[in-house]
Amino acid sequence: MIIEVRGLVKAFGTVSALAGVDLAVRQGETVALLGPSGSGKSTLLRHLNGLTRPDGGSVRVLGVDVAAARGGDLRSLRRRIGVVFQQFNLIGRLTVLENVLSGALGRVRGPRYGILTWPRAIRREALEHLDRVGLAERAYTRADGLSGGQQQRVAIARMLLQRPELVLADEPVASLDPETAASVMDLLVRVCREDGLTMVCTLHQVELALRWTERVVGLREGRVRLDEATSLLDEVRLRGLYTAAQVTVGARTATGPS
Repeated sequence: MIIEVRGLVKAFGTVSALAGVDLAVRQGETVALLGPSGSGKSTLLRHLNGLTRPDGGSVRVLGVDVAAARGGDLRSLRRRIGVVFQQFNLIGRLTVLENVLSGALGRVRGPRYGILTWPRAIRREALEHLDRVGLAERAYTRADGLSGGQQQRVAIARMLLQRPELVLADEPVASLDPETAASVMDLLVRVCREDGLTMVCTLHQVELALRWTERVVGLREGRVRLDEATSLLDEVRLRGLYTAAQVTVGARTATGPS
């Protein structure tokens, strides 16, 4: 298993964010985490690369006990995990290529000042990834001159240059219009499948999860209420995560608050 989460518990003050969550993800899976705001999706995702520490339970990612990892061990794990955020986190005054090159910082020693200070092989690799996301011709454009969809494509190219084994995407298309969101999701899932990467993605858009991911894990009030292949699901049932008191976990029925 790439991800093994067992009995994960997390609270922020008196607010329970996760209440005994179990999650197992195999190599190469594309998994969507769905649920209303406050359901625990992003909190769960942040536990997978050690940005949040659990109050109880265990989290193993890529064979590493995340909660126990410190210092160099945690940095080493994070180099193996690519992250795509809702906010693109690009440096607007730098060129597209410079932003992509920053994805390789974990592979080089010392700071880099300008494109020509990077090894030629890494520059070539960065341009290849820009070509994959359809932006090779914008390599020397300032990042803040791009549209939102283009900026997210740059962020995906930067993530690929990191050479991750696992991709975590936190609401990667939430700030995009529906047409652009569909295009970016298609790209993200396609490159992950081409490279054999495992992906866990938080989403609000039920239709995107059904169309582009293989499996949906539904959360509500910090608990897993649903965990099934998307081929067995439909939009009506998934919308129940947001509106209904009852949703199904496999063959069982879990009752949530009305």
